[in-house]
Amino acid sequence: MESNQNPEAASYYRVNPDYVAELYALQIELLKLQKFIFEKGLRLAIFFEGRDAAGKGAAINRFTQFLNPKSYRVVALGTPTAEEKGQWYFQRYLKQLPNAGQIIFFDRSWYNRAVVEPVMGFCDQEQYQRFMGQVNQLEKMLVEDGVFLVKFWFSIKMEEQQERIQKRLDSPLMQWKVSPVDLAAREKWQDFTYYKNQMFDKTHTEHCPWVIVRGSEREDSRVQAMRYILSLFEYPGKSEALGPPDEKKIFYFQTYE
Repeated sequence: MESNQNPEAASYYRVNPDYVAELYALQIELLKLQKFIFEKGLRLAIFFEGRDAAGKGAAINRFTQFLNPKSYRVVALGTPTAEEKGQWYFQRYLKQLPNAGQIIFFDRSWYNRAVVEPVMGFCDQEQYQRFMGQVNQLEKMLVEDGVFLVKFWFSIKMEEQQERIQKRLDSPLMQWKVSPVDLAAREKWQDFTYYKNQMFDKTHTEHCPWVIVRGSEREDSRVQAMRYILSLFEYPGKSEALGPPDEKKIFYFQTYE
């Protein structure tokens, strides 16, 4: 009998057994952490930032795959409405911050104004400078009020981004992920690099540092991000076998190439 297997389809579902085993163990730990955060009334907000196709959405999917939906949300805000454009820039994001006992995953955040918006002409320089002058103060107030705020930047190289975007364009299952902004971003790599570096230099603070995740290996980047979050808390039943994240693959911004 002739095989009906589609080689392209097979490539999407190929799974590394070692990755699956590690992911399984980490997702169990995330459930323990979620229970601890809920019972203690803590508030955790995690920002997932990075260039297009860096793996932000897939990482969030793995983080949340088995979590209790009653005490977490994923926030991915679209284009501001006319009403929102007339508000303080941070206002629509502040509405989404966690209540007691919640974890909120931001698939992009207010840092759109630090990189994407100035590169793509969605804000002017006055708006950009105002944001850069306010964001550190805002984050300091949130942290002082007890919010655990984590800022991930998923990093990939230009060639890897080009390959991933092309793969999405070629796939009937993934074409929806490619927007006109994604396509334009391919031509503005250096502009994105300039504003990204400005963001790191000016918004990496002691109270709210940038955590760089090397994203060239997508499965590993998810694992390292999970390990980092778990390392921040001591919760009941934490596995003694749970090791720290790999400092060569996930690290605080200092000097970043």
